[in-house]
Amino acid sequence: MVVEIVLEGLRLAGEMAWETWWALVLGFTIAGVVETFVSEERMSAVLGGDGWRELGLGTVFGAASSSCSFGAVATTKSLFKKGASPLASLAAFQFASTNLVIELGLVMWILLGWEFVLADYVAGLILIGLLAGTFKYVVPDAWFAASREHLRESEGVRDPSCGMEVDPTSDDVVELETDAGTEYFCSEACKRSYVEEQRQQDAGWRERFRSRDGWRLAAKNALGEWRMLWTDIVAGFLIAGLIGAFVPRSWWTTLFTLGTEGTLGWVVASAIFGVVIGVVTFVCSVGNVPFAVILWNNGIAFGGVMSFIFADLIVPTIDDAYRRYYGLRMAAVLFVSIFVTAVISGVVIHYLWAGLGLIPPQGTAGGTAPKGYTTVLNAVFTVLLLAEIYLGYWSDREEHGRDTTDHQAG
Repeated sequence: MVVEIVLEGLRLAGEMAWETWWALVLGFTIAGVVETFVSEERMSAVLGGDGWRELGLGTVFGAASSSCSFGAVATTKSLFKKGASPLASLAAFQFASTNLVIELGLVMWILLGWEFVLADYVAGLILIGLLAGTFKYVVPDAWFAASREHLRESEGVRDPSCGMEVDPTSDDVVELETDAGTEYFCSEACKRSYVEEQRQQDAGWRERFRSRDGWRLAAKNALGEWRMLWTDIVAGFLIAGLIGAFVPRSWWTTLFTLGTEGTLGWVVASAIFGVVIGVVTFVCSVGNVPFAVILWNNGIAFGGVMSFIFADLIVPTIDDAYRRYYGLRMAAVLFVSIFVTAVISGVVIHYLWAGLGLIPPQGTAGGTAPKGYTTVLNAVFTVLLLAEIYLGYWSDREEHGRDTTDHQAG
């Protein structure tokens, strides 16, 4: 009996993975291209203020700089350290780079439907506005200044390519003299990657766009997104499939009907439960979507689905990263503010969509993608992924091999 349930869970997970494969490849490819042609330094330079312009640019840059939750937190930390304002970085960029990204929208469109996709973007903008207001009018500026100082003091010497902490006195460390001083790397591969990235940035985005090296770097960045996210995505599908097979519908029905369905209490309870479930399952935003289908099919309110997805930035491992980067006080501020704004945004979008008649019948999900094209799209984008693997990995090894041979011959 248990074996049959496990097999059913794996079947459900496999079906969801099959339906969304092409969307994931497309989303990560776009993320790699944007990361290559829009530099972090340029973003930092324009995100220093706390006005509407910086908030909007932080949101746009975040949505374009698609990343997993952990990658988004790391990039936000770098932007904040380099001078980006709390509103533009911690409120706008960080949230947008996980919850307003194209791959999340594509997967949500396929598994849940376009109403959820549109709601995700609208509710996401509401949440960013609420976070920005909280950071500007509630949290003292001195707390952010102390967090920035804590960040600068707590960070040791790090590899500028992969971000790994390195010991400059170690015999294994790789050094590179630059105009800004000595950079230290954990390996020759990271050093080569850094040199190539700097050369591409110095060349300007137009020249990078026209060059083979620019697209090779874009392929490597896309593969980097896969390396960061694949375990979370697989976990998300497996968790959703196994929970769908093991947990009786009656259990979910009991959980999501603690209040009378359709009342404010029921909507608020669904939003709170959504955030709590999102925190304890701690999967990335894209990996959360299959689980969101299970919740929606078993009675959670529409707004609760949005709150659940938005909770990916306050899972335990992310909270620990906040503590290490910004200190315990700011980690608590980020947790509480994101928790509360995720609940409020879920409730607001629920009633806004209900008023517009955009909430689909309970349990109705997906079906908006033309199923007849799934196989074709998966085949096309698998070929694209293989091309990225060759361009970003094998061609790089071949070129390095030729450089080594030439050096030895010389």
